[in-house]
Amino acid sequence: MKPSKTSKQWMREHINDPFVQQAQKEGYRSRAAYKLLEINARDHLIKPGQVVVDLGAAPGGWCQVAAKIVGEAGKVIALDLLPVEPLRGVEFIQGDFRDEEVLRKLESSLHNRPIGLVISDMAPNFSGVSQVDQDRAIYLAELAMEFALKHLNPEGSFLVKVFQGSGFENYMKLMRSRFEKVVTRKPKASRDRSSEVYLLGTGVLE
Repeated sequence: MKPSKTSKQWMREHINDPFVQQAQKEGYRSRAAYKLLEINARDHLIKPGQVVVDLGAAPGGWCQVAAKIVGEAGKVIALDLLPVEPLRGVEFIQGDFRDEEVLRKLESSLHNRPIGLVISDMAPNFSGVSQVDQDRAIYLAELAMEFALKHLNPEGSFLVKVFQGSGFENYMKLMRSRFEKVVTRKPKASRDRSSEVYLLGTGVLE
């Protein structure tokens, strides 16, 4: 099949993207690493010795950032439906984070250590139908928040990608009702035309 004009344009843009080039030069698996690096530089959410859980981790860019900062005293556990190439300092669990078996593996890996941070850069497989894609994205964000609220320690933080559009305001309200502080971040590595933003919730409310 001949590549469409849109896919050719995306590939050309991707190759010329300065963050893609920087990621290749610095050994990061994806340009998304710079989104987390910028947010962390501002909000200091990743701490040495911390336990971090990365939901929807493939290909592993966020894990790389987290593992470097938490160090050997910390722990990064990454979950994804897709297989992920091994990374030093990261334990990968393949499967759906809602499944009991996957959750048992996660709990076993924690060795009773509290989770200080849950991060989620998940996005659905886009269909091209904007409303369907938005609904799927919000659903994934809801699942991630549900997981975070269930597993975070009370002082923990939750960072999630959300797309602005239908359901966004309700999601923001829900987050504000469950965390002491919620802020919005739009890092430079997020493309200007993208409706994605990152919400950071800190301090789980009873």
